[in-house]
Amino acid sequence: MDTTQLLKGVLDLAVLAVVDAEDGYGYDVVRRLRAGGLDDVGDASVYGTLRRLYASGALTSYVVPSDEGPHRKYYGITPIGRSQLKSQTDDWAHFSATVSGILQGVPA
Repeated sequence: MDTTQLLKGVLDLAVLAVVDAEDGYGYDVVRRLRAGGLDDVGDASVYGTLRRLYASGALTSYVVPSDEGPHRKYYGITPIGRSQLKSQTDDWAHFSATVSGILQGVPA
């Protein structure tokens, strides 16, 4: 199954969950999403999602100097982002339970 379209629908939620667990810079967020099982997530998709969530006020950012290369821009979750994470988590739980029920032949 091509999971690309499924991933598009939940990338905001997944990124918010990763950043809620611990602040991170772009590639760190990509790495943690892949370690969590989203092997096909693209760097550009995650960076675009981080920028969009930042612009909407769901994330904050700060720069940390690095001795090994360019400074890194870290992202952290804001109260707006936590509210969005809670709402989307509830929506996902309801949606996935509904689809699972349909797949198992349980009437809605």
